[in-house]
Amino acid sequence: MQLKGKTVIVTGGSDGIGRHICLKLAAEGCKLAVLGRNSTRLDAVVAESLALGAVEARAYAVDFMDAKALATTAQTIETDFGVVDILINNAGVWHKAGPLDSIDADMLVTTVQTNLTALMQLTLHILPMLRTRGEAAILNIASKSGVVAQAGQSVYSATKYGVRGFTDVLKEDEAETGVRVAGLYQSGTNTGMFAKAGEEVPNHIFTEPDDLADVVVFMLSRPEKLWMHEVRVEI
Repeated sequence: MQLKGKTVIVTGGSDGIGRHICLKLAAEGCKLAVLGRNSTRLDAVVAESLALGAVEARAYAVDFMDAKALATTAQTIETDFGVVDILINNAGVWHKAGPLDSIDADMLVTTVQTNLTALMQLTLHILPMLRTRGEAAILNIASKSGVVAQAGQSVYSATKYGVRGFTDVLKEDEAETGVRVAGLYQSGTNTGMFAKAGEEVPNHIFTEPDDLADVVVFMLSRPEKLWMHEVRVEI
């Protein structure tokens, strides 16, 4: 796919992996709809993206726990951009590792809604726009935890295995529509996500988000005859 001029939605775009993806796509000359919760950080990413060459970039502050807000945001994006070519589902949260009975009940709900349910809800709203394009893509940034069972990640892994299943079936469902679907399954990434959950993880185990963003651009920019349905990235 030729990325220049394509309209791309990036969720979780205010920091971490999402921010780096936005900056890489900006340098490719894309139009960006950047979704996240923090308006200040979103505005900063939009400014950076425009400075790097994005044709257009807009920020959309949205609560991923709010299904109606997601639907409204999708409608606003359609009004603002007219079309959408690529949806990158990247937004996610981490619960501190531990056995199931150590995970707060509210955190369980937040993890499932943010990592899985909201991803499916937003995809549902954006999919009709993608189908009109002839050439379009959905890339779900999942996690190694969607393919490998790891102790202490019962709820988190449940959401990521769910994303993997959703991705695999959506790929089959959209095989004849021109919407290509792929999953990216990366190891722990140096984004601060673990620290937000109050967990200290040594930096040497991390993939760098800038490197992961390079992988995303590589996947999306393959020629029409070549599509990477599933990519795993580990250090």
